[in-house]
Amino acid sequence: MDFVAGTASGIAGLLVGHPLDTVKVRFQNPDFAHRYTSTLHAVVTIAREERLSGLWKGVSAPLATYALLNGLIFSSYRFSLNAQLRSDQETKDATLTQIAIAGAACGVISSIITSPVELIKTQQQNVISTNTPSAWSVIGGIVHAHGLRGLYRGWVATALRDTGYSAYFWAYEGACRLLTTPGDSPSMPALILAGAFAGVVGWGVTFPMDVVKTRMQSTSSPRHSSSPSPSVYHLVGADPIRSGAPTSFAPLPSSPLTSPPGSPPSARYAMEDNPYRTVRSTIVNSYRSEGVGVFVRGLSPTVIRAIPVNAAIFVVYEWTMRAMEGLATAMS
Repeated sequence: MDFVAGTASGIAGLLVGHPLDTVKVRFQNPDFAHRYTSTLHAVVTIAREERLSGLWKGVSAPLATYALLNGLIFSSYRFSLNAQLRSDQETKDATLTQIAIAGAACGVISSIITSPVELIKTQQQNVISTNTPSAWSVIGGIVHAHGLRGLYRGWVATALRDTGYSAYFWAYEGACRLLTTPGDSPSMPALILAGAFAGVVGWGVTFPMDVVKTRMQSTSSPRHSSSPSPSVYHLVGADPIRSGAPTSFAPLPSSPLTSPPGSPPSARYAMEDNPYRTVRSTIVNSYRSEGVGVFVRGLSPTVIRAIPVNAAIFVVYEWTMRAMEGLATAMS
């Protein structure tokens, strides 16, 4: 039941929030961040240059998997919570500490699926063009260049970020208990407020690591070998900022040439050591080049997005759970 309700709520949350997620990813990518002055400006610019559908760019990969992933999150959260309880305890009797532990555990479990899905989504969202490469072409390019292991680029950062589900579920359950009379089920206004609050708290805690994850997944990770590999792929286009978007994959030249001066960082990463190769190098290089403010870049659209998305997620989840429980009771 948790899996089914979580899947339904995942679909609702994804459809509501994906446009602002695209904005967040653009702000976090060092190649594109300077193009936009505010959340509203980013939304208008993307819609004007890439059509309205550009705001839902990259939605196919998470739509095919995110709904099921959300089901995994809720079911693994409930499993992790029940594992901490005595046989005579109900989940509603769990302490907030137990809820936080269960949230962290479910985040690590879910990151196994989250990481490759977000890698594909991020690669698609960072193409400034109406001709977006399909999820399958992105997968093909990554696997061809780096093997299946390449699909898990940024997994450690994703797992560290997703431990933030501890704060997410803690905030939700805490708010529900505060807004609900003991013994009663949370009202719909309480669910909406608690879901919105959980979304803001969850992202507030995890956002800096999300910046790290996005930067790692927005760039290419070259093979480390004695000679350049012609099988490493990059997106075609000399400068995706000034001359239009890259639209296809092509192999890099086999000579160890550096990019011309003025080329965007992403055009150089595949030919020299990538400063965003590991969690540590990403944190250090981001801080050195852009200061501490880089770790909250894109926070505004994320917080705005978190309010309706997580309100929708928890409302749909609770509605679905109550409907299934009522059906089960009627059938018995």
